[in-house]
Amino acid sequence: MTSSLEPDTLERIVPDHVPDADEAGRASLALHYERYVFASEHARPGRALDLACGVGYGTRMLADARSDLTSLTGVDLSAGAVEYASGHYACDRVRYVQSDGMTFTPEEGAGFDTIVSLETIEHLPEPQAFFDRLCSLLARGGVLVASVPTTPSVDLNPHHLHDFTLAAFCAMGARNGLEEVARHTQIQRVGLLELLRPDHRFRRESLRPNLVGYYARHPVALLGRIATTLRHGLANHYTTIAWTRPG
Repeated sequence: MTSSLEPDTLERIVPDHVPDADEAGRASLALHYERYVFASEHARPGRALDLACGVGYGTRMLADARSDLTSLTGVDLSAGAVEYASGHYACDRVRYVQSDGMTFTPEEGAGFDTIVSLETIEHLPEPQAFFDRLCSLLARGGVLVASVPTTPSVDLNPHHLHDFTLAAFCAMGARNGLEEVARHTQIQRVGLLELLRPDHRFRRESLRPNLVGYYARHPVALLGRIATTLRHGLANHYTTIAWTRPG
């Protein structure tokens, strides 16, 4: 079977396909690794689910970091990503399943002790419904770890459908009766000159084409970008939160 995986996008990072010379790609990969390290630190022993796992390296990171995770299931909508994950990162405790996150039904039933879904929610047309779905699969006393960008991203990234503030993200957990355990904040500096370098094609091709036209059609987005840049400079902020579902 020929894989349909398309690695040249920051929306589906394949570690082995990020060129060593691409500093921006490597920096983005490091941010992803950090999130999984944070998730491993707050995971609860037992069954784990990594929903929207991409090519599966993070699911395997969780397994390698925590021997008390008895089974881990990585789920992704992309058949190509699941094929790649199964061929590169599966082991006796890790398996990968191709499924829509909103309809995924585990063979063993609901009640995962740890659920991880990183940099996923901003991609979905109904983010709260997806978050509610994650909570419905979480066992009592279990931990949910999720992340979103908390500075505007929709204007620059055509794959993102929603912007989030930190308050809005926290409210998603509160709505489901979750209690925050820990929070991890990341700041990714962006250099305009870096994007012009030939070896940073990996990053440039992930940006929205015809950005000027987009701002002309969405002037509020332009004002938001100006305000964010004045406040934070050229930087992306990401927040990862670990919540627990009270027993």
